[in-house]
Amino acid sequence: MSDKADIGVTGLAVMGRNLARNLARNGQRVAVHNRHRERTDDLVERFGGEGEFVPTGSLRELVESLERPRRVVIMVKAGPATDAVIDELVPMLDTGDVLVDAGNANFTDTRRREAALAERGVHFVGTGVSGGEEGALHGPSIMPGGSAEAYRELEPVLRSIAANVDGTPCVTHVGADGAGHFVKMVHNGIEYADMQLIAETYDLLRKVLGREPGEIAETFRRFNTGRLNSYLIEITAEVLGHVDARTSRPFVDVVLDQAEQKGTGRWTVQNALELASPVTGIAEAVFARSISGQPRLREAAADLPGPSEQPRIDDPEGFVADVERALYASKIVAYAQGFDQIQAGSATYGWNIDLGAVATIWRGGCIIRAEFLDRIRAAYDQNPGLASLLADEDFRAALTEAQDSWRRVVATATAAGVPVPGISTALAYYDTVRARRLPAALIQGQRDYFGAHTYRRTDAEGVFHTEWAADRSEHEA
Repeated sequence: MSDKADIGVTGLAVMGRNLARNLARNGQRVAVHNRHRERTDDLVERFGGEGEFVPTGSLRELVESLERPRRVVIMVKAGPATDAVIDELVPMLDTGDVLVDAGNANFTDTRRREAALAERGVHFVGTGVSGGEEGALHGPSIMPGGSAEAYRELEPVLRSIAANVDGTPCVTHVGADGAGHFVKMVHNGIEYADMQLIAETYDLLRKVLGREPGEIAETFRRFNTGRLNSYLIEITAEVLGHVDARTSRPFVDVVLDQAEQKGTGRWTVQNALELASPVTGIAEAVFARSISGQPRLREAAADLPGPSEQPRIDDPEGFVADVERALYASKIVAYAQGFDQIQAGSATYGWNIDLGAVATIWRGGCIIRAEFLDRIRAAYDQNPGLASLLADEDFRAALTEAQDSWRRVVATATAAGVPVPGISTALAYYDTVRARRLPAALIQGQRDYFGAHTYRRTDAEGVFHTEWAADRSEHEA
């Protein structure tokens, strides 16, 4: 029996450490390495009883400790730090070895790295891992890209450590080169939108109905027993129900209202612009975080006037029911936009991504895991060529049932001066895509007027231009 390790992990911050522990718990002999040796020693000392670990003091020692073909998981900060580790590792590797980047890399970096390493015969697998530190330890949702050959090498290991729902591991080969990190990026963008929608729901119940966080926590617990059942709704109830030990005030009232971000939501929006894929819900969520983090702007605008009077709510529980429907409808739109972006990216980059499989692996382990994803999976299983989730019969019925409540909530929020950019932009998107005729016709006329950009007609083939500055005659361009 070889004394070599089955797989190596370099980078033992919280995510890397927990992923290494997960691997060891599931029967892998894991070589571990960190730039600072004390983290390696601490892992082995504290958790060595969970499985077999091989501590190493350098990347060379890590590589030499591995069974061939070598499999190395990189868990370091995205960007230059990842490139530095790759540059140091690659000269030590042989044809057929596999490098797995399980951090939150930009998919464009992953495509570059995969192409460069392929020339050397080394497999590079950009892998999205979602679930936070608990998911990394107990079972994340795993989104590997790279070659099919590399995935065959990794599949048994990844299936053993992934979350599992109804007997199905939450891992699938997403597609070639950067597909895994692309899908993880969009996952995080949807996560931004989902969190923003939930935050707006809390804000409405507090500012319009005057309810306290503890009471709202109970409302979210009730939401979590129905169609909104999800990890994010569950933890929202926990956060809202938590009381600060230092002040005995609701925890949410002592937290600075400036939301931070690490960049994946911004990348999602930037890429969506390049793909011409409208992800308005994700964009509003990113911008909402940006505004929250600008205290100087907010202080300067704090004295701007609001509504002269507040709307009267004669049926508070009816309003709560309206808010639940508006939240659900807005979530449908946010997820639909995210899946549309994945579909657009798949077509643009030649990945052939199975959208039903993506919904399947997001049902467990990841941050946006939800009962709701079973319905999304069913929609794509029934119709793999579905143009949009909004066109699915079940989701169409849910939106039809929700739309009057949705409109009342947006109207009430506007009347009360409570910002709901996520909920309102979701409704605007819904109304935009269902419109038989859009004002874009006027925009085309304006563009032709000032820039001779031309236009097409509804009643004739061809491209046309009007001589606006002359006799306004029309001719084919």
